[in-house]
Amino acid sequence: MAAGYAGKAVPAAAEETFLNPVLPGGFPDPSVVLVGDTFYLCNSSFEYFPGLPIHKSKDLVNWEWVGYGLHRKEQVSGAINLVDVKSDDGIQAPSIRYHKGTFYIIVTNVYRPPDNDEGTCTNFIITATDPKGPWSDPHVIEGAPGIDPDIFFDDDGKVWYVGTAAPDKPTFGGEGEIYCHELDLANWKLVGERSHLWRGALFGGVFVEGPHMYKHEGTYYLMAAEGGTGVNHSVVIAMSTKVTGPFYPNERNPILTSRHLSYDNWVHSTGHADLFQLPDGRWYIVCLGVRAEEGESGMRRSNMGRETHLVPVTWELEPMEWSPLGPPGKRLWPVPAPLTGRVERRTPLPMGSPQRQAHNNYYDNFDQTTLSHEWNFRRVPKDGCYSVTARPGFLRLHSQPEVIKERASSSLLGIRQRQSEFTYSAKMEFAPKDAGVEAGLSLFQKDENYVNFTVEFAGSCKVQVALKEKDKDQRIVKSAPLAGYAGKVVFKVDSKDHKYHFSYSLDQGASFVDFTELPADLIMSLGYTGSYLGLYCTSKGKASKDYADFDWIQHTAFPR
Repeated sequence: MAAGYAGKAVPAAAEETFLNPVLPGGFPDPSVVLVGDTFYLCNSSFEYFPGLPIHKSKDLVNWEWVGYGLHRKEQVSGAINLVDVKSDDGIQAPSIRYHKGTFYIIVTNVYRPPDNDEGTCTNFIITATDPKGPWSDPHVIEGAPGIDPDIFFDDDGKVWYVGTAAPDKPTFGGEGEIYCHELDLANWKLVGERSHLWRGALFGGVFVEGPHMYKHEGTYYLMAAEGGTGVNHSVVIAMSTKVTGPFYPNERNPILTSRHLSYDNWVHSTGHADLFQLPDGRWYIVCLGVRAEEGESGMRRSNMGRETHLVPVTWELEPMEWSPLGPPGKRLWPVPAPLTGRVERRTPLPMGSPQRQAHNNYYDNFDQTTLSHEWNFRRVPKDGCYSVTARPGFLRLHSQPEVIKERASSSLLGIRQRQSEFTYSAKMEFAPKDAGVEAGLSLFQKDENYVNFTVEFAGSCKVQVALKEKDKDQRIVKSAPLAGYAGKVVFKVDSKDHKYHFSYSLDQGASFVDFTELPADLIMSLGYTGSYLGLYCTSKGKASKDYADFDWIQHTAFPR
């Protein structure tokens, strides 16, 4: 046996493999580009700010933060709106590419105004010469309908916009269509005629989306997601001799899916992939998948939601010269996971470098003058919401009137939950003067689904756990006077044995009071994003000058 992640022992054979997901936590819709010897990964971020997280790696199994594509409020407070965006709308399905010294991210912003479910899909591009930024303001591509765009640089110098939209005359409900249009990058405009490329692999294969265009050995390949981002999710592919088509599907589609496996398979909903080549000529794809770790048998999910997985790929020539689909001739196709045909929990290391699982440990003592990349807000935070300079070495959260609520921006921020089992703790200094002000931890999935572990002032201070479930009113699970409270408390949440265990300490962590427990599946991911482990402060509808100072937070996660 050998020392493993989080102090656990792992078999020696595991030292030659990596553990999927390679980027645990809510990082869906992955896209990868190789520049030099470094891979850059970008993911969807939906209603969160900063948006479009970017990581880098040299070995595909150890990913480090680079930054965000949307890192300034000005980028997302106009045509691109993350100010009052609805849950699960926002920034969706990026493609990251590199061409002649410039990085490009092309992506969709979905926005539905209040009391209007129709909304708009705004497709745009941001650029940078350094992935750390600064990234440009959004270049909106007018006249580009639909969602999930890709940008393709052909070797003849032309640049193509590849998008997804509903066809004019669908043959079944939910049918989508992939199209392409030449793109003038000098003016950020579509030029020429639109070409309609493909409606997906299967009749009834709804919601073809997330296209990526590639060129390999002179042939154009169009890869897409199909089946919806649930248990019928899949990866499908077609090919053509021209970028504008016609495209002919692989007869063995889908080339990657979990729809034929048990709903309790360790991972399901696999799809939305991006294909890329290593410097040594080998190929891999990244795709999203949902771990089946919590909930009842028959439809297990996880709190982390859709995460980034890595799968090896080989290319194989068809054995037959004749095909009912397209012209004759043996055709070359990518084959993901050639040994098993599915995303595996453990897979041989792509480059020999051991997987460090560094993302399973995070400590922040707020000694920097800016927040680390780990922290996200639900929507653009209001000015004065927080400070890391008002009291050096502390994160100060001001008690804004806003509570956690759809379309609202409250004094709430968090880091992604990385594993189902974890310990999350924080030290808070909080001496409120106004009745009703509360502060502490928040474990949140959405505005309508969270667990708050807080201290509230009502003449004296009390500690409480509050639960908000979808379509239900918030309820107090447990509340008790905080005897002996002198303005400092350490909160701790332990997730183990499918339960959240809540405890607190009034003596700097020397001893803890067991407070209450809840099932760990109460903030299950049922949408597009995953759960966060956060910090929260509110005055619940009233103006207040109260605040909470957080000295540090510690997050340690334990893969199952």
